[in-house]
Amino acid sequence: MTNKISSKKKKSEKEPSLPESSGDLIPKEPPKLAPQGIRTFTVCRQQDETGVSGQGVIIEGVLLGTGQCIVHWLFPPPRGGVAIFDSLEDFLKVHVLPHPENKTIITYQDGDQRVYGGEVD
Repeated sequence: MTNKISSKKKKSEKEPSLPESSGDLIPKEPPKLAPQGIRTFTVCRQQDETGVSGQGVIIEGVLLGTGQCIVHWLFPPPRGGVAIFDSLEDFLKVHVLPHPENKTIITYQDGDQRVYGGEVD
């Protein structure tokens, strides 16, 4: 006995709607539950105490409106690795604050910069 799979959609299933214009793709104001929206950043190390990840821009990151922090390590090439933290503070506690000699700079897409561990060279 052969089962036939129907390619017809049920009436309750709807096709996803496509945006009517490119303006529909622009991020909207964040809802009250996520007042911050999304904020991107890079992490640059002026020095590398451990010799593992190198100097220069080593991470691309995203802060979500929920406060969670996603980081994409750019080493080892070509893909690196991805980690998710409950907050930026949790990321800083593990990868930045214990290594002040690295002189880490976090730069946000709006140009805001935070320097950890000393003056920028």
